[in-house]
Amino acid sequence: MSIRILVADDSVSDRLIVKNALSDYCVLTAGDGLEAMRVLKEDEGINLLILDLDVPNMNGFQVLEVLKKDERFRELRTIILTDNEELDNEIKGLKLGAVDYIRKPIHMASLKARIDLHVALLRAQQALEREHKAIEKALHESERSKSVFLSHLPGLAYRCKYDPDWTMQYVSEGCFNLTGYPPESLLYNRDLSYNDLISPEYREALWNEWKRILPAKQPFKYEYEIITATGERKWVLELGQGIYNKQGEIEALEGIILDISDRKAIENALKFNNEHDRWTGLYNRDYLVSLLEKEIKIRKNSRKALFGINLNMVQFVTANYGFQYAQNLIKKAAEALRQHCADNRLLFHARENRFVFYLFDYKDKNELVAFSNLLVKTLESLFVTDRIGGGIGIVEIGQDENEGDIDLLLRRLLIASERSVSSFGKDFDICFYDQKLEALVNREIEIVEALHAIAADEQTNDHLFLQYQPILNLKTGLICSFEALARLRTEKLGLVSPAEFIPIAEKTKLILAIGEKVITKAFRFLNTLKKNGYDQIGVSINISVIQLLNPAFVSRLLELIKEMQVNPENIGIEITESVFTSDFEKINNVIAKLRAAGLHVAIDDFGTGYSSLAREKELAVDCMKIDKHFIDELLSTELSKAITSDIISISHKLGHCTVAEGVEHEIQLQYLKEHGCDQIQGYLISKPLDEEKAIDFLKRTTQYGGQVQDLGLL
Repeated sequence: MSIRILVADDSVSDRLIVKNALSDYCVLTAGDGLEAMRVLKEDEGINLLILDLDVPNMNGFQVLEVLKKDERFRELRTIILTDNEELDNEIKGLKLGAVDYIRKPIHMASLKARIDLHVALLRAQQALEREHKAIEKALHESERSKSVFLSHLPGLAYRCKYDPDWTMQYVSEGCFNLTGYPPESLLYNRDLSYNDLISPEYREALWNEWKRILPAKQPFKYEYEIITATGERKWVLELGQGIYNKQGEIEALEGIILDISDRKAIENALKFNNEHDRWTGLYNRDYLVSLLEKEIKIRKNSRKALFGINLNMVQFVTANYGFQYAQNLIKKAAEALRQHCADNRLLFHARENRFVFYLFDYKDKNELVAFSNLLVKTLESLFVTDRIGGGIGIVEIGQDENEGDIDLLLRRLLIASERSVSSFGKDFDICFYDQKLEALVNREIEIVEALHAIAADEQTNDHLFLQYQPILNLKTGLICSFEALARLRTEKLGLVSPAEFIPIAEKTKLILAIGEKVITKAFRFLNTLKKNGYDQIGVSINISVIQLLNPAFVSRLLELIKEMQVNPENIGIEITESVFTSDFEKINNVIAKLRAAGLHVAIDDFGTGYSSLAREKELAVDCMKIDKHFIDELLSTELSKAITSDIISISHKLGHCTVAEGVEHEIQLQYLKEHGCDQIQGYLISKPLDEEKAIDFLKRTTQYGGQVQDLGLL
């Protein structure tokens, strides 16, 4: 049978990829939905339609709706093309009649294998339909024609008693090819009964199905397995009916039993592909969802839990070693984790860098912790050379009334696994989803909502404001600038620490809109300083790497400087050490543009995290801000052994000025003065101040010639 395939996709390159991959078949193409419908109506011989959901003029969903309503296309098999992570579109397409989906970008070998399966299934179904038609026709032919038909039947015809042994009164010659036994062996149970051939797990179900349909005189149709004389298992389809006397009593059963093993093999292969991840061979997310829906109903009184294994840190090796290296790590992880599968422990590859274990019938929470530790040991030994960490989140199912909400369960699992990832990603930690984490998540949601409202300029009681901490020049004894510090006060939560809301703003990308508002407020403060006669005092603004990597950041910043008429030389930009993990070259280009425009750039919190002197030397910055950790050490470490002076020296040798953060005690101040630190900030000078109080602070120092007299700096 010639297979004709129509490919409907507006991408010329994708159409060409599909056509080349399916060169064994007759492939037609269409560039949009309307053209596809025209070709389908003109060419009734098309068997398969490969349909991109985003085709123009008439999109894929509209095409599916038309096909579903038109009886002419009842036999047409449609496979939809989708982009990655378009789960909702895939489900919608399947509900409209599509039999499968293929995700872009198209992989030629995978596409060819998928289409070959569908073609094989199509051919098997058509062969079975031809056989059914032949059977129906044969039942109306003469005894001579019936004999010819039975000799070519891919199975056997029978007449039997309605008893538990299915005692055969007649069996056709096809019995030997199907079962390995000659017909006479089954007649009247001479050597064995037909019930002996039926695989034990199907016997009761088969009897119950006949028992159900006979009183209503309905036709019988059932698929099950038999065991042949050689021990081989075969799938068969039994089609039959009851024979009744004049009184309506059952005299016998008649029918045929067909070998459908080939068709079942194709169906099972397709089912396997739909339920398993191609790369790891593990169950996929779709199967996890369908299994949980069943398990929650079946195992109502059993302990059930989900383990989410977060390996997102694997993505960091991609830049150094390539995509394939990272994928091979995931495959190794799958193989290692597979060793921990058991009858009550099932493993799934849920997403690109995430695995899920489903456990049931466990004893208590201690067993979950023990299993988690076993997984941690396995993963740490696997990734020890790559220095990759991750996290394991655990959700116990049935802890509240939302047990049946699968999306909610998986969302909680995702949250727990995200929370379990350590700051630097070098270890594996464990996190249970509980009421405490629920409260943290709800708090984060409220912060996100507040940030959304602020970013959209909605009229709410949530308020973003700035405070300004003075920075003192140790050489002149004068306040030389302020650091602008963002603060958030919400109606529900009150004052929220920047250490809490800034990471959330970065994670949700709201930092772009929030960051611009911070910049605008800081520029207004600069103008206020200018009006009060302090036109030489600057303001430093903390900028996220996400903002720096935004292509429009520099142009928008310079546009705001022009609009608000502020002096760029009075503007400082502080970037955190997270720049060392980002696109270094791109960051450096942005810094160069900022400095060329007259702005000052500083590395904030230097000395912790991802700092590198080699990288710091390459960054074209003006200033290095020493992290508070090294200033606090001056109180607990013998001063002669403190490395703070070395950091100051290195900074100067690199051509940078130094600012010490978190100076709170006189002994710290004296040390920093003695070792040539340029500037300091901290509670010894002043806590962060509201705008009006910052101006008052400057006015008070002005009364003493602009110097902070009470520190004894002169």
